[in-house]
This record gives sequence, C-alpha cells and structure tokens, in this order.
Amino acid sequence: MGKVTGFVEFKRQKQPYRPIQSRVHDWDQVMSPWPQEALKQQAARCMDCGIPFCHQGCPLGNLIPDWNELVYRNLWREAIDRLHATNNFPEFTGTLCPAPCEGACVLGINNDPVTIKAVELTIIDRAFAEGWVEPAPPALETRKRVAVVGSGPAGLAAAQQLRRAGHAVTVFERADRIGGLLRYGIPEFKMEKRVLDRRLRQLEREGVQFRVNAHVGHNVSAEELRREFDAILLTGGACAPRDLPVPGRELKGIHFAMEYLTHQNRRCEGDVIADAEFISAYAKHVVIIGGGDTGADCLGTVHRQDAASVHQLEILSRPPAERAANNPWPLWPNVYRVSSAHEEGGERVYSVSTKQFKGDGRNHVKALELVQVEIEQVNGRPSFKEIAGSGFELPCDLVLLAMGFTGPEKPGMLEQLGVQLAEQGNVWRDKNWMTSAPGVFTAGDMQRGQSLIVWAIAEGRSAARGIDSFLMGSSDLPAPVS
Repeated sequence: MGKVTGFVEFKRQKQPYRPIQSRVHDWDQVMSPWPQEALKQQAARCMDCGIPFCHQGCPLGNLIPDWNELVYRNLWREAIDRLHATNNFPEFTGTLCPAPCEGACVLGINNDPVTIKAVELTIIDRAFAEGWVEPAPPALETRKRVAVVGSGPAGLAAAQQLRRAGHAVTVFERADRIGGLLRYGIPEFKMEKRVLDRRLRQLEREGVQFRVNAHVGHNVSAEELRREFDAILLTGGACAPRDLPVPGRELKGIHFAMEYLTHQNRRCEGDVIADAEFISAYAKHVVIIGGGDTGADCLGTVHRQDAASVHQLEILSRPPAERAANNPWPLWPNVYRVSSAHEEGGERVYSVSTKQFKGDGRNHVKALELVQVEIEQVNGRPSFKEIAGSGFELPCDLVLLAMGFTGPEKPGMLEQLGVQLAEQGNVWRDKNWMTSAPGVFTAGDMQRGQSLIVWAIAEGRSAARGIDSFLMGSSDLPAPVS
C-alpha cells in the first residue's frame, strides 16, 4: 500500500485538459499531462484492497494496486514492467478505455474511485520518454506461420503475443494504413496517431509483418491464407453499421459516423480529399443520432470543423447524476457523463426518436421529424412508447448516424471460410478461440460484438494462447479471458 492514509488525505482530481478556447481550433490531444507529484497523490489513494475488485472490473486483469504503489514510491521502471505484464498497449487503454476498473474500485462505494486510468497513461508515457519500451523479439523461431486479419487492438495484441512466442506473424489490413478503428475511427484530438505509430514501430522491430490494402475475401482470397499459413486469426471487428430505415433515409447529407470520422482522420494524416467529396460540418446545422462514444467523437470533430450548431440525440432518458438503486457497486455506474467534446458545446437531447428525414428541393436533408418517447416494460423487456402530441422538427444540413454496429460484415471472407455464426450474428468460437473451421480462430468485436478496447486486447491475448497451443501442443502465453 502506497500510503495508509492516502484515501483519507487526498481527494480525487479531474484529468487536466487544455483550455477549450484553444483546443477546438486544432487537432492536438485534448488532455494535458499530469504533474507527477499530483499523480503520485492520486496513486496514494489506492487502498490495496484485500479483494481488489478493480481486477474484476478490468478484462485484462491489470495489477492495479501494484503499479499504484510503485508510482507513489517513484519506482516508475518497475511500474511499467507490472503494467506490461498484463497489457500490451496501456497507452491505448489509458487514453480510450472508459475504465470499468474505476467503476469497480472499492473506494467508489462511499467516495470517488481512484484515478486508475490516469496513472496507467502516465506510466506508459514516462516509459516511452525514458526509452524503456524496447522490442522483445523471440529467442527461438518455431517455423510456424500465422495470419492475423485485422489490425485493430485485438489483432495487434495477438500479433505481438504470437511473435514473442516465436511464430512468424503477418497482419492483413484492408485499409491503406495499419490500425483499424484506432487509425481511422478515433479522432486525432482523442489519440494522436503518433501514439499508434510508435507502438507499430516496436512490433515491426520484433518481426511482425504488415500488409496493407489487403482485403481478405476480396483482393486476397481466404484460400490463399489457408495455403500459406498454419493458423488464421480473424479480428476484423464489428464493422456493419446500424442504419436508421425511416422515410427520407435516401436524402443527401445523411452519413454513417465512421464515414465522416474517416474523412477527417485521413486529412489529419495528410491525405488530399477534394472539397466536393469531403464530408464537412463547416457552417452547417448538424444532428448526431446516437449518444455514445462514437457520437461524442463526431461531436468533437464537428466543433473543430466550425459548425453553425449541433444537436446530439439519444433515445434513452438522461442518466442520473449518481448511481440508482438498481445500479449498485461494483456494477458499471450508469450515470450522466460529460466528455471533453460535450464540454466544448452542442446540445444533448434525450428521450427522442426519429420519425423521418425531410428534404429540400435538391433532394438534400433539411430537417428531422422527431417525437419524444418513454420507456415501458413489455413482456419483461423495455420498449419505447411515443408520447402523444410530442412531435417536433429539428432543422439540419448534415446528419451523422452514430448508433453503433450490428456485427461483422458477412460477404467475402466469412463466406469463403465457411465459419459458423452465433445466434447474434457474430462469429462462433469454442473455448480455445477456434471457429468452426479448423485452424481458423477469432477474437475481439468480430466474435463478441461491439465492445470496449480493453476487451479487444484481452481477447487478442487469449486467442494468441489458443493458437500457440494449437500449433505447439501447449502454451506459456497468458490468457486473461476464456
């Protein structure tokens, strides 16, 4: 335990952010670094519980009390070793994860939880600055070859684990750059791509091979992978977006969130996109349908493109400020949250449903017809009931659909491999992470459905153990989840 009375002496502090007035005019990271002395006080709040529920809350099983104490004692080198023991990419989770570990923190029963995520990010940033993050190539080669399809967090975590076990690993990515949604889905202001690139350089120096513009099932056949590799891991994500099939959906000016975010991320990478093709919010009245993280990513992007106005719609009611009676610790706290993008402006509208899109004479969207809804239970399941007489219109020039994803894309690779699908439409797998096709494995959102980055990394690590056991008969690689 770092300091016995730390949780009594110190209060939880908020993550430092750059001033709104300046950050909305650039694409740089919105967070500011923590002063190390202040962060050490935050680490000192950890009680080193006899039963650390933060372990239960974290799918990776991060050794959180261990590295909290090491930070408090100024043992940063030891802290990064403990952090890397369970997490390949703490700079990703420390930036992007919603921190279920903090929701499970025992201190959160009657106080504010420990700032676990902030400590995690500061440890890895310090490690990179000090040069402690070095390649770890394998001592021996197994002469086994593994193809990883998809270069998001699940694919990259599995690739690193398998390479360190001595296998030859090639990662196939259908886009022109490695990173999946980390590259083109996460806005630059939320995670600068230099953070991704520095980790990719480590993987390359460890011997991981990358192939871009390689769309398996299209310009690369599944049969080619079967012929050239001893095992295949599918980590292509749940990329099929949830649509909104209401009247007027065919109008111009209505786009999926990922299409919109990808355009801006490509420009931040330096790609030239003609103004006529570029989806921009400049001087437009924007409506974002979906109140989750992707909607917030769109919101921050809209601010930086200087929109005239922006509304973010959510069909659910506004969450309470504190845990409700039916949402006790250590469950994930379903409470009202304000992201950095929400701090920057825009209006959040709850308990509304879209009835139709209305167009102008140019076949372009000009307004949404909305209705207020309330939740009622039908046969034990929640259902949304329209409130009579509550309809209204909301003018707009640009609509962004950020309602999540329905599962993996079925045509192409999955059809060619002939893998079995689970009831929800995700890829089925057994307890060793193998699909119904022998030698073909899966991990991440492709088999779980849309989820958190920390689950993707955990499943990539576990699938790597399954593949290593399949190829070698046994494995010493860790498996965070089964």
